[in-house]
Amino acid sequence: MVKSGRYSHVLPIKTMFQGSFKYSVDNKGRVSLPAKLRKYVSLEANDTFIILPGVAECINVYPLDEWQKFLDTLKRLSQFDPQQAYFKRKMLDHAFEEKLDGQARLTIPQLLLQKAKIDKEILIIGQLERIELWNPKLYEEYDSRFTESFADIAKSVMHGS
Repeated sequence: MVKSGRYSHVLPIKTMFQGSFKYSVDNKGRVSLPAKLRKYVSLEANDTFIILPGVAECINVYPLDEWQKFLDTLKRLSQFDPQQAYFKRKMLDHAFEEKLDGQARLTIPQLLLQKAKIDKEILIIGQLERIELWNPKLYEEYDSRFTESFADIAKSVMHGS
């Protein structure tokens, strides 16, 4: 929430993580959350995040309130459909809850750092309701897999919008 100029009423800020930032991971697996992202963490999240492997070779970080919204989607998946059950299981089996410490750092579980091949350098990317953590070299490789121009991809993806 922010105050609107000279007015005393408070306006809600929607979660809208965007931008990319290169940071370092310390030897305890802690990474600072950039202030430009931190300002969009809602009061409802209570500085609590759910950290889990991403579908790509990254780590997803959801503020608790956004994770609750995502869980509503997962709850609608059928436990009797093998593909849906597997997807739900994989999304939840390595999900960790962590709080920001007093220096606005998140501790990333070693298991997740290893899976994402993140050592010392980390690329933090805002993805609207969540944040992605990448090994910068793996992100470059991921990015280079797309041979179409960005304009062609944008046309294909956004044609109905």
